[in-house]
Amino acid sequence: MPRAAFYPGSFDPITNGHVEVLRSAFRLADRVVVAIGTHPSRQPLFSVEERLAMLKEVCEPLAAKEKVKLETTTFNDLVVDAARRAGATILIRGLRDGGDLDYEMQMAGMNGTLAPEIQTVFLPATPATRPITATLVRQIAGMGGDVTAFVPALVAGHLKKKFAGKAGA
Repeated sequence: MPRAAFYPGSFDPITNGHVEVLRSAFRLADRVVVAIGTHPSRQPLFSVEERLAMLKEVCEPLAAKEKVKLETTTFNDLVVDAARRAGATILIRGLRDGGDLDYEMQMAGMNGTLAPEIQTVFLPATPATRPITATLVRQIAGMGGDVTAFVPALVAGHLKKKFAGKAGA
């Protein structure tokens, strides 16, 4: 029976850390659903459509190379409900450090109670991607810094365009 994994996040923007987590997830499942969580109180830098397009462009070639079906979607409800709709039995979560572990263990416990049929799998960051966060990437790009070491080239180009003509860029 094919295994389906669900990888939720804001992906605003997708970083090299996200890409590494996905590469690991491709080894665990036959189908991976990358899901952008949306919330009306959040003000993302990139629209949902822009984030979906970047995810597809960056990740589809990687999935094809691993012979894994990649799907992208959005959700605005509980992660476990979105994972169920996607037919996933694995919930993918990336870990950078002990702070992430503490938070993610709490979430895994809550999600496990809400949806015991969905197993949370923690995938550790590589040493090179451990310090990368989308928040820091946005801050660096917004102040005119070079983010090419932290995001795929395509994403770096989108960030440069997004901040073109703004103060500090």
